Amino acid sequence: MAGQLAYFSMEIAISDQIPNFSGGLGVLAGDFLRAASDLSIPAIGVSLLYHEGFFRQDIDASGRQIEHPVRWTPSDHLERLDAQVQVVIGGRSITTGVWCRVLVGVDGSSVPVYFLDTRLPENDPDAQTITDRLYAGNQRERLYQEAVLGLAGPAMLRQLGYEDIAKYHLNEGHASLVPIALLAERLNGFVGDASPAIIDSVRELCVFTTHTPVPAGHDRFTFDVVTEVLGEELAKGMDEIGCLERGNLNMTVLGMFFSGYINAVSQRHGEVARAMFPDYQIEAITNGVHAPTWVGPRAASMFERHLPRWRHDNTMLRYSSCITLDELRVTHAEAKQNMISEVALRTGVVLDPATLTLGVARRATPYKRNDLLLSKPDRLRALVDRLGPLQVIYSGKAHPSDLSGKLLIERINSLAQELDGAVTVIYLENYGMEIASYLVAGVDVWLNNPVAPHEASGTSGMKAALNGVPSVSVLDGWWVEGHVEGVTGWDIGTDLGAESILPIGDPEVDSADADSLYRVLEEKVLPLYYDDPDGFLAVRRAAIALNGSFFTAQRMVSEYVDRAYRGAIRPRTSDRS
Repeated sequence: MAGQLAYFSMEIAISDQIPNFSGGLGVLAGDFLRAASDLSIPAIGVSLLYHEGFFRQDIDASGRQIEHPVRWTPSDHLERLDAQVQVVIGGRSITTGVWCRVLVGVDGSSVPVYFLDTRLPENDPDAQTITDRLYAGNQRERLYQEAVLGLAGPAMLRQLGYEDIAKYHLNEGHASLVPIALLAERLNGFVGDASPAIIDSVRELCVFTTHTPVPAGHDRFTFDVVTEVLGEELAKGMDEIGCLERGNLNMTVLGMFFSGYINAVSQRHGEVARAMFPDYQIEAITNGVHAPTWVGPRAASMFERHLPRWRHDNTMLRYSSCITLDELRVTHAEAKQNMISEVALRTGVVLDPATLTLGVARRATPYKRNDLLLSKPDRLRALVDRLGPLQVIYSGKAHPSDLSGKLLIERINSLAQELDGAVTVIYLENYGMEIASYLVAGVDVWLNNPVAPHEASGTSGMKAALNGVPSVSVLDGWWVEGHVEGVTGWDIGTDLGAESILPIGDPEVDSADADSLYRVLEEKVLPLYYDDPDGFLAVRRAAIALNGSFFTAQRMVSEYVDRAYRGAIRPRTSDRS
C-alpha cells in the first residue's frame, strides 16, 4: 500500500513575501512541491522558518552589496499550529514549534508545507536565534539549524499525526540527520547499536538528492562540533556504524550512506557526482521548473488559446510549434514591455524595446562568472558598433561571507560604468522570484556561462525557455540535454566533458570562453535578431516546444515517483477524479 512522501529541504521558496530561500535550491524545492500538488502526490514539505530571511540586498553608489535583515511577519502568510516537540541539541532540550502553508494544485489537490521555529518563550535566548537567518553563522550555528530540521522534523510529523511516511526525501545534505532520527527512534537513541538490517530498513525509507559539484556546497563539521551539538553518545554512535568520514561529519556522505536511492540533478552532474563519490551508486533525474509559476501572463494567455490543458499536462507545450510567429512576436513584445516598465520603476532607466536584451540573473559566485560578458569592454564596444545595440540586465546576490562573490558584483557595476554610452547595463537589487518572473519572460536571450562542469543543473534557463527565450550557455548542467545548436539556443565556451574539471579563476580559460561568447554574439545571435527577426522567432518557438515542454517539475516529480520512490508513493486518485 502506498504512503506519504516527506520532502525535507533547508529552504523552500513559495513567494518573495515568505523569505525562506536564498536561490536555486529553495526555488527548486518550491517547484517540486507545487508540481506534487498538481499531480495529487501525497506529499509533505518540511523546512525551517527564518525570521530574518536570507537577507535584503542593496547596491550602494560604489556598486557594492549591502546586506540587511528581512523584515516580515510570519502570521501574515503562514498559519501557526499548536504542535510542539522537544529535541536535545547542544546538551539541553529545545522546543520547536511549527507554521504551515498549504499549496493548492491545478485540480484542487493540496500539499502542506511545515516550517519549524525555535523562536519560542520556552527556549533560552541562544536557542531562540537558531531559526533566525538562513545559512547563518559558523559551523556550530549551521549544525544547530540542520539538527532542528533533521531531528525535530520527523518528530513534528508524528506529532501532527503523520504515521504513514513511506519515503523521506532529503533535498541536499542539510537534511541528512533525518535518517539519524529514524535510527535513534528504533534504538531508543543508541545508534551505535544499529545492525546492518536496521540500517537497511532506514535506507529503504530514504532518498537523497545532491545538487552541487562545488566542494563548498557540501557541509562538513568537525567531530568536536558534532559532539558539542549532537552530544557525545550520538556522535560516537555515528562513528561506530561508519557514517562519519575520518571522524568528521560530511552531510552529503551521511545522506548517501543512509539512502536507498541517490540522484544528481542532470545527466552531466550524474557523471561528475559519480567521480566525486565513487563508493555510491548515483543516478540522475534532471531538474525541472513549475510551468504554471514561471510562464509569464502574456505567454499563459497565448497557451490558453491554443493549448487549453497545458497547466494539467505540461507536455502539451510541445504543440506550441503550431503557434504562428506573428502571435509569438506580439506576445513577447508585450512581455518585454512589461519587463521594461518594471525596470523603470525600480531604477528609473527606460530601456529600448527594439534593442536586443540579455538577462544574466543568478547567484554571484566566482564559478558562475557573471561578469564574463563584460570582461573585454573594448571588444564588446566594437561588436555593438558593427552589429547593433545591446542591453544587459543583471541580478543576483552573493552570500554575505562570499567575499569573491561580492567583488564580482562590484566588478560588474564598475564595468557597467565603463561601458556607459556603448552598452546599457543594469544591476537589479534584491533578486527574488518576482524579479526572476519578469526577466525570464521579457529578455530576448538568457545568458549562462559557468566554468564547466561546476553547474549541477541550472533552472533559470528552463524558466526562460517556457517563455520562448533561448539560451546562450556553456554546455554544462541541463544545457547538455536542452541544447540544439541554432534551434533552442547556442553553446559557448570550453567543454572538456565531465571527466575534466576546469579550474575556477584561470585567466586563460576565462579569456578563451569570453572570446567564444563574443564570437557567438557576433556571428549568430545579433545578426539573427536584427537581420532575420522571423528566424529569431523560430528559435523562440523551438525553445518552448522542445525545452519548455520537457524541463518541467511535472516531468521531474513523475520521474521521482517512478524511479526513486518505486511504487511507495502514488497519486491520490480521488483528488484527480
